[in-house]
Amino acid sequence: MQSRRHFIRQSAATLFAAPWVTTGLRAASPNGKLRHAGFGAAGMSWGDLNSMAAHPMWELTTVCDVDTRNFKQVQNKWPDVKVYQDWRELLEKEADNIDSVNVSTPDHMHGSMGIRAINLGKHVYGQKPLAHNLWECRQMVLRAREKGVMTQMGIQVSSDFTERHAVALIQMGAIGKVKEAHTFSHKKWGDMELRPTKSDPIPAELDWDKWLGVASERSYIEKYDHPGQWRKRRDFGTGTLGDMGCHMFSGWFRSLGLAAPVSVVSSGPVPNKDNWATDAIVEYTFKGTEYTAGDSIKVTWTDGDARPPAAVMALIGDGKFPQQGTIYLGTEGVLLHPHGSTPLMFPREKYAGFKYPKLEPRDHRADYIDCCLKGDKQPSANFDYAGPLTEAVLLGCLASAFPNESLTWDAPGLKIPNNAAADKMVRRDYRKGWELV
Repeated sequence: MQSRRHFIRQSAATLFAAPWVTTGLRAASPNGKLRHAGFGAAGMSWGDLNSMAAHPMWELTTVCDVDTRNFKQVQNKWPDVKVYQDWRELLEKEADNIDSVNVSTPDHMHGSMGIRAINLGKHVYGQKPLAHNLWECRQMVLRAREKGVMTQMGIQVSSDFTERHAVALIQMGAIGKVKEAHTFSHKKWGDMELRPTKSDPIPAELDWDKWLGVASERSYIEKYDHPGQWRKRRDFGTGTLGDMGCHMFSGWFRSLGLAAPVSVVSSGPVPNKDNWATDAIVEYTFKGTEYTAGDSIKVTWTDGDARPPAAVMALIGDGKFPQQGTIYLGTEGVLLHPHGSTPLMFPREKYAGFKYPKLEPRDHRADYIDCCLKGDKQPSANFDYAGPLTEAVLLGCLASAFPNESLTWDAPGLKIPNNAAADKMVRRDYRKGWELV
């Protein structure tokens, strides 16, 4: 039998060459249901659990959360659920009683939790971004391949009619070949100030050490990181790009058939040592595909008060430009895909009466559960798809620390060969005792 190290090295060499096929693992519960553990009991995890609960063959058996105040709502809905404050203890004690987990915690713990669960042969529904850094992201993809588990990233909009229509329109050539694309979000998950030098009492219900997890020790500041503000912090979140990019890159990543970027350059504000900046401008260059007009294609991300160029926004005429979305410039027309809404094509008169293709409905979380139970195919946003997508997003986050420098991306080698300082940021330093396994 080949070693795991050999398997991962061999898989890394073919990561961008072909999709991975697996028959998956079937649920082993006595009643045939998918026995599930929730990593996180509030926020995004609460939404994931409630959505999964609509599936008749899914059951919640256990939940972990570092803040025990979050258990009340879970236990009110699922009185028999077991609760843990330490996710590692949950996996140790409940490994034989669960088939699946959702990792819906702050970004910095996605990799550790997901990889540990995968190593135990558990199916993983991982919230976006898949991981906090590029190395963790790649490990999740490779280890999921090794174990043959079912995976899905929580970019639920990728299963909606809205994004799937945009993909279908691009791939059927409705606007011709795509010359460039611009993706934008008005959100401002950043903070231009440094971390305050203060300390507040830690609530009795919160295990602050476990909340920090892989990150270095620091004082607790009430409502600064937890709850809800961690996306702004470089050690815990990934800013607006990490938050919204995985959702919004998916439309053009899938429709244009893209994989790894060739290079990336950031020309927006620089994050400080503690927090992400806002008003990002990040330009990616990808190799061209059958859906692009040239041998390469540029896709630009902007957020906060930064917007696509005025000349690009003017292409929709007097139409209202959305707060979030993607605009594709084709050789024969323009497609505007407002995030979460129906795509529109311009000029209007050319596409008047255009009939959108018919698509079958799809439920993102139910798709994951069905695949876990049946084992005959992978979900639509499995880690083989979501991994390279997330790597592109995280590469843009990393590039923001090196303004106006074009970073070359060696995807197979997981390296930035033309910038040693940037290359060191492909992987983080882990706090002693919290190293990845």
